[in-house]
Amino acid sequence: DGCGHTVLGPESGTLASINYPQTSPNSTVCEWEIRVKPGQRVQLKFGDFDIDDSDSCHSSYLRVHNGIGPTRTEIGKYCGFGFQMDGLITSESNEVTVQFMSGTHTSGRGFLAAYSTTDKSDLITCLDNASHFSEPEFNKYCPAGCVIPFADISGTIPHGYRDSSSLCMAGVHAGVVSNTLGGQINVVISKGIPYYEGSLANNVTSKVGPLSTSLFTFKTSGCYGTLGMESGVIPDSQITASSILEWSDQTGQVNIWKPENARLKRVGPPWAAFISDEHQWLQIDLNKEKRITGIITTGSTLAEYYYYVSAYRILYSDDAQKWTVYREPGTDRDKIFQGNTELYQEVRNNFIPPIIARFFRINPLKWHQKIAMKVELLGCQFSIGRAPKITMPPPPPPPQNKNDDKNEDFGDDFIHSVKTSWQTDKTTFTPEIKNTTVTPSVTKDVALAAVLVPVLVMVFTTLILILVCAWHWRNRKKKSEGTYDLPYWDRAGWWKGMKQFLPTKSAEHEETPVRYSSSEISHLRPREVPTMLQTESAEYAQPLVGGIVGTLHQRSTFKPEEGKEASYADLDPYNSPIQEVYHAYAEPLPITGPEYATPIIMDMSSHPSTPLGVPSISTFKAAGNQVPPLAGTYNKLLSRTDSTSSAQALYDTPKGQLGPGATDELVYQVPQSVAHSTGSKDE
Repeated sequence: DGCGHTVLGPESGTLASINYPQTSPNSTVCEWEIRVKPGQRVQLKFGDFDIDDSDSCHSSYLRVHNGIGPTRTEIGKYCGFGFQMDGLITSESNEVTVQFMSGTHTSGRGFLAAYSTTDKSDLITCLDNASHFSEPEFNKYCPAGCVIPFADISGTIPHGYRDSSSLCMAGVHAGVVSNTLGGQINVVISKGIPYYEGSLANNVTSKVGPLSTSLFTFKTSGCYGTLGMESGVIPDSQITASSILEWSDQTGQVNIWKPENARLKRVGPPWAAFISDEHQWLQIDLNKEKRITGIITTGSTLAEYYYYVSAYRILYSDDAQKWTVYREPGTDRDKIFQGNTELYQEVRNNFIPPIIARFFRINPLKWHQKIAMKVELLGCQFSIGRAPKITMPPPPPPPQNKNDDKNEDFGDDFIHSVKTSWQTDKTTFTPEIKNTTVTPSVTKDVALAAVLVPVLVMVFTTLILILVCAWHWRNRKKKSEGTYDLPYWDRAGWWKGMKQFLPTKSAEHEETPVRYSSSEISHLRPREVPTMLQTESAEYAQPLVGGIVGTLHQRSTFKPEEGKEASYADLDPYNSPIQEVYHAYAEPLPITGPEYATPIIMDMSSHPSTPLGVPSISTFKAAGNQVPPLAGTYNKLLSRTDSTSSAQALYDTPKGQLGPGATDELVYQVPQSVAHSTGSKDE
């Protein structure tokens, strides 16, 4: 009478003292006899141990033995409050006896232990939760019997379970392990969420939970997709039933709750049986064999009709003629699945191992008021053959008599028996499972197109964006450059050109002034002379010097205007109206030309001192038709060439002020040219 929660499976199990986790009663005893497959050994792990040791394990204790019966031998005797047993107790054979004795005591919870075969090195107990492990991902083996009334879980799939939940009990709720068999779980830890939903699945109720720092989920094969009831992939013609509820309401309208109404989340009435008894069924034809891993059910979902099924059986077939009732491995009883407890809530049940069949039938056993339900099947495509290939020698030619029917029956029975055993026994290979919710199989072409189409769209979009950006950038560069500006790639030499305008003294050249008579500027006030020279300095573009003087006749930096050329005998430019001043602009240099603009060569053809070989080009526009005589004094031009340096030309720029002894004349610097004979002539 001292036995508490007990589930003894073929490879693992769970056992606890009576009344655990409360104080165990006095004077009770219990013995558990554990057997596993021959050749295996048993390992025992304690999740909690709290037995009174006031009398040194004399009246209250736990004893473990090798073997069963009179020939058993003792492995150890244990007692103590809060006794920590980190290691495993291992047997020497495939049989173990566990004996619990409770004497007179006032406290002590008793114990809870789990066992498995020794090849399960990562065994845990039903009390372990995710907070006991620090790894972000780990594999553990859950024993059978972890659906215990004193453990709680919060959460559901796919959102995850609160970290305080029992790992193995959550595994049963998620459908990754069986409560009667146990199994391996692959746990992944992640960040917690503020709220955990509750649900009913596999006879385990998950409660609503508050915020936690972390949660855990399970890695699975992925074979949990919907098979087409809700989506309509399964047509109405493939949903049938034993009977159909048909009735007329008070308005005289006929209501027919047909089998095709039994689609989960479909608005409207459900399927309902005309007669409510244990012989009713709802049948679904999947069109071909599928791997069925679970089922979800609801009640009528109509508040005025409080109908639902609370328990049912599952049958399956390949031809809709021979039906097999679903049973868990190692048992000879039909499995009864827990259904709904009210008409709205979705309740899930998983099949471990999964069902492989084409025809699926639900047989209600318990219901509320009437049999009415909506369902959805979970699973995936079953891509391998329905049974292992059987190699048999070819039979002799059958005689032409009635034995033909007998041979055919033998072959059918043989194939059926092989197929049945193959469905329940383990296979030595893992089939390739694809998670899908549609009946047609997904081909490789569709998967390839699903990858290539987004990639091609991204590539073409990127190319278009690059072209648009390049076009805008080019337009922006064009707008930033004036009509006569240098191209942006030639602006690097700007500072080199500006150096020509800085006042510098060169020891290699002499300044030879050109003097004009004071009569030309007598009409100007002394203060206006430097002012005019400064303000009207933009009358012509300042030439840039580059190359040798011999190439200066090839280009002009000024844009000439039509009309007769003027000479140095023009009228006083300071008497001309301001609006008549012609502002010429430099033409842009070609890319292949020299880096700097070419200098201006003044027209001195009317003077005998003009250097030979230089074309006559005037830099000024004359106001009249005839060339007036030259006013002022023209001084000689000097030019000098230094063979050790590159040729440079200095151009006339107004000096800052008049020098001493030249009160009647303005002095200008004149350009120096290539070495030639110079002369002077005064007029």
